[in-house]
Amino acid sequence: MTGLFRYLKGDKVIWALIIFLSIFSLLAVYSSTGTLAYRFQGGNTAYYILKHSSIMLIGLVIIFLTHMVPYKFYSRLSQLFLFASVILLIITLLMGTTINEASRWLTLPGLGFTMQTSDFAKLALIMYLARVLSRTQNEIREDGDSFMKLLVPVLIICGLIMPANLSTAFILFATCIILMFIGRVRARYLFGLVGAGLVSLSLFVAIAMYSQSEGRLGTWRNRIESYVTKSGEGNYQVEQSKIAIATGGILGKGPGNSSQRNFLPHPYSDFIYAIIIEEYGLAGGIAVMFLYLWLLYRAGLIVRRSSRTFPAFLAFGLALSIVIQAMINMAVVVNILPVTGQPLPLVSMGGSSLVFTSIALGIIISVSQGVLKQDTVGEENAIPDERQED
Repeated sequence: MTGLFRYLKGDKVIWALIIFLSIFSLLAVYSSTGTLAYRFQGGNTAYYILKHSSIMLIGLVIIFLTHMVPYKFYSRLSQLFLFASVILLIITLLMGTTINEASRWLTLPGLGFTMQTSDFAKLALIMYLARVLSRTQNEIREDGDSFMKLLVPVLIICGLIMPANLSTAFILFATCIILMFIGRVRARYLFGLVGAGLVSLSLFVAIAMYSQSEGRLGTWRNRIESYVTKSGEGNYQVEQSKIAIATGGILGKGPGNSSQRNFLPHPYSDFIYAIIIEEYGLAGGIAVMFLYLWLLYRAGLIVRRSSRTFPAFLAFGLALSIVIQAMINMAVVVNILPVTGQPLPLVSMGGSSLVFTSIALGIIISVSQGVLKQDTVGEENAIPDERQED
């Protein structure tokens, strides 16, 4: 392990967190895909774990390659990525691949690879906000125009994501609010933005509850009703999840001994955290939660040690989005929130979600590497003006 870390630059603790989460992922996915293998692969239980291992290996390669790119490069790419994400989201809404009555995916022709464009948009928007916040620190509290440069992209991106993926839009919106608060945006602007977001969410819920249409609105109506009345398909998922958690106890049943994997509709993705608790107990569940919180803590250390604002905002914003998504996934599993369909980052079986999470982690490590170099050279040689970095 020590020899391996010699080739990994940046924050070694974050690398270790990635490795531990990957181990949890491999064990949980192998255990939870048994029923899937017998249903679709003739009992070949190696099929899904080999497929998932291949995607995880690609993800680790992406992290390695991304962390070798200096963080300044991402500031220059942020505007291009933001523009591209808007185009991709519009294309997805108009002609994307529809799964579970939601048009969230684009299938790349000839490759058979399906990309969830909201994952790319989330990455692009956080990069863009970090750039704008870093370049307007001297006037952000007094200049309304600077706030509009932040507000318009947030509303456009979240508005394009919301029709097909409300939970992702909410996570991204919350991440942006927190990032702008850290970036010294005036509190009255943020309160107004939060108020507008709550009004929009309330209207969406009201429309979903009173609409007689099926499609995506019908899906959300069923989820809300299941959460409120404790009945229906959404509640069936949660009930099976609760059984998994209750039977796991303190130390769990042991690897591969889950029984609820045969009853949970998505034990390898949305409800993989329930399988982890069932097999590794409350201790395993707390350990996984601790790994995500530790990631956020390490990102906070990067912010504290960085003498430049762009890398600080970038690393913390990306880490925050990963951790918020993880916490929401866990909250759904224990029925604190209604079913959202959010995977557990870096743990759930999946394709594009894992890829874009890997890119985000690679960027965070790239920033940590830059901060370590800054400490080596000395803060007296650092460039305080973010405009000199572009």
